[in-house]
Amino acid sequence: MPDWSDRPAPTLVRREPDTVTATAARRQKTPEQGKRDVRAANAIDFWRGFALVTIFINHIPGIYYDRFTHKNLSLSDSADLFVFLAGWALRIAVGRPEDPTPVKRVMFRLGSRIVTLYAAQIVIVTIAIGMLAVAATQLENPLLLEWHNAAAVFYDPVNAHIGLMLLTHQLGYFDILPLYVVLMAMAPGIVVIHRVAPNFLLPISLAIYVLALVFEVSLPSWPGDGQWFFNPLAWQLVFVLGFLMARERGVGGFVRDNIRTVRMIALPIVVACAVVTLFKWWPDPTRMPEPKLLFLLSKTYATPPRLIQFLALIALVSVAYPFIARTLPKLVDFLSKLGRHSLNVFCVCSLLSLAGQILRLIYKGDFLVDTVIVVAGVGLMGLTAWLSEKREGRS
Repeated sequence: MPDWSDRPAPTLVRREPDTVTATAARRQKTPEQGKRDVRAANAIDFWRGFALVTIFINHIPGIYYDRFTHKNLSLSDSADLFVFLAGWALRIAVGRPEDPTPVKRVMFRLGSRIVTLYAAQIVIVTIAIGMLAVAATQLENPLLLEWHNAAAVFYDPVNAHIGLMLLTHQLGYFDILPLYVVLMAMAPGIVVIHRVAPNFLLPISLAIYVLALVFEVSLPSWPGDGQWFFNPLAWQLVFVLGFLMARERGVGGFVRDNIRTVRMIALPIVVACAVVTLFKWWPDPTRMPEPKLLFLLSKTYATPPRLIQFLALIALVSVAYPFIARTLPKLVDFLSKLGRHSLNVFCVCSLLSLAGQILRLIYKGDFLVDTVIVVAGVGLMGLTAWLSEKREGRS
């Protein structure tokens, strides 16, 4: 959660010199000069790293440390934060209004990102399927082949693999990246609307969101029945809000200019939702008026109660980053490093979560086992980020 009173963290933009100068510079670079600059720890990377750690823990059902994550006092969780910050990062990538990144370059980056995300999803799902197969074989427990919607892969492999390729068949806990792929496919349209008619972006996004909830429109799953766990037609609003809040004008500028008032409004919302979550005072679906999704709690549709609570939470908690940065600089550096390499770390943490589930099944998950899983898992996530920086020449 960025500090709304601050301007978006600047990106490291390297101006392209002329060809002759660039060639000479490449020839004269020393190893130290050849290294890319490290992006300093900042609120965006810090909260993204925080989201990654909590996603890792939350994706291991029953683990002891799950009770200390904020989802236990919140209608929203780290998935909302992850998507919101993805939208914020997109806004930074397209450049400031006075110095926008050329459209062709933005489109090329977005296209490359989509390919990378898709490839990452295929790789981690393939590994996850292998992990389930090995565990089922070694433990002589065929029920493991049915974990997390994986049954079709083993019992209807032809159709299931087509579904995996099309992203219409998703394993449980491996369904965030497909959402991200679709959101990035929408990103060129978001960028174009923002450049041509920025005041229309939020109304268009809201219209799509409301239509999805009112008519319960989502992307279908196949070969199985049902729909995507994360409905892109609804979650695009969270993504767009992240994009708009990063702006220095419009909605983002209004929030910054009135941040104290916004936080005063946000406080009772966050407290009330914490009480509702703590005591599980969930609304009765049978008593809700139509269209019900406008009033119910649904993660699939990112429904209004969840979305409003999330926006209130980030407005309130965003003030904490400067204090955390002053008092816990090592923690900030660590989580920011995770956030700088969020895709690599996310892929590893998804597989580590599945490994943690299998280990808890084997060792009957107690406090000691859970502690080892969390410490080892977070350590391996840190190692992934460190290796990513080494690979890019940043350390």
